[in-house]
Amino acid sequence: MSSKQTHSWLEVLAVFLKLGLTSFGGPIAHIGYFRREFVDRRRWLTDEGFTDLVGLCQLLPGPASSQVGFSVGLLRAGWRGAAAAWCGFTFPSVLLLIAFAAIAPHLSGPVGEGVLHGLKLVAVAVVAQAVWDMARRLCPDHRRAGIALLSLGLLSVLNTVYAQLLVIASGAALGMVVCGGANSSVPSRPAYEFRVSRTAGMIALILFLLLLLGVPALMDLSANRILSVFDGFYRSGALVFGGGHVVLPLLQQRTVDSGWVSPGVFLVGYGAAQAVPGPLFTFAAFLGWSMNEAPNHWAGATLATLGIFLPGMLLVVAALPFWQALRARPRMAAALSGVNAAVVGLLASALYSPVWTSAVHSAPDFAIATVAFLFLVRWRIPPLAIVALCSLLGIAEALWI
Repeated sequence: MSSKQTHSWLEVLAVFLKLGLTSFGGPIAHIGYFRREFVDRRRWLTDEGFTDLVGLCQLLPGPASSQVGFSVGLLRAGWRGAAAAWCGFTFPSVLLLIAFAAIAPHLSGPVGEGVLHGLKLVAVAVVAQAVWDMARRLCPDHRRAGIALLSLGLLSVLNTVYAQLLVIASGAALGMVVCGGANSSVPSRPAYEFRVSRTAGMIALILFLLLLLGVPALMDLSANRILSVFDGFYRSGALVFGGGHVVLPLLQQRTVDSGWVSPGVFLVGYGAAQAVPGPLFTFAAFLGWSMNEAPNHWAGATLATLGIFLPGMLLVVAALPFWQALRARPRMAAALSGVNAAVVGLLASALYSPVWTSAVHSAPDFAIATVAFLFLVRWRIPPLAIVALCSLLGIAEALWI
């Protein structure tokens, strides 16, 4: 391995470690952080290339923000870069939640509540910035703006966990119909090259299916608790679309209904997961540590974390080589124009619910979120400084207002 390659994957690790320590607000906010870092600041991807990845990962089961990060690392530095991206983005949250599970901390009182509320307001500003920038760049004409507005309207009335999938698919279909002449900015072939062969993609798909179908068959032959725990978390990661909070009902079914953890422990862990940066899927680490019987503690946390993330990573590896080839075709380029516009509508919908509705409850909340948004958009203040500012203002609001 050359020194350039060594520097490359270490660079990926450093960048994603920073994101793993500072990316508060859930999967939609993470997309905003990623876009700021990889499109605006480092220019590792164009807006179109980045949104292509977001659209692909929204179509797949699993944690979308982690899949996007994994793909960016793969693009930048190959397989080592992909592993570095996943580790850097995931481990901070995993370790923090294991610490919560080990010492059972819970923030209480005005200071703790103020910090948590301030972090929610950070998410409002970050998602608003992403919507603003992406709408200007990805919806430059009436046709794509119309797709974005239609997507926003559909999301306001659809009440299903598959709403995001339906909106992305609808955007692709509309793009093929109305964007044939509106996508001159989309290249005829990908402007980036993932180091994934079709053979590797097929192997990843086969492995995904073998684990999904084969582990339950092994469980029928052997009452092995390790297999049972892995299968419970693997299925939770493999069968949920949208990621984030959508995985919680599946996790509750697998862990609470089976008696692995109590309802009270589950709720404490869910609260702790809101207080840490990184992907919400790392809630699995808390549950794995807290299980009543072995494997628990470090073994349980490791098994649960790998189980819940593995299917999403296998699926994105399986999809990338074929997605890259399809993207180069004219009709696919038109479809991607529609997908890009639909993602803008998706982000705008998420800006309202759950981001805005869960964070902005008063005039001071609105003022804090607006100031943070302007700092990000007009003065390009670093997100970490915005996190600190909103946390302090959240504490001040809780203490004196």
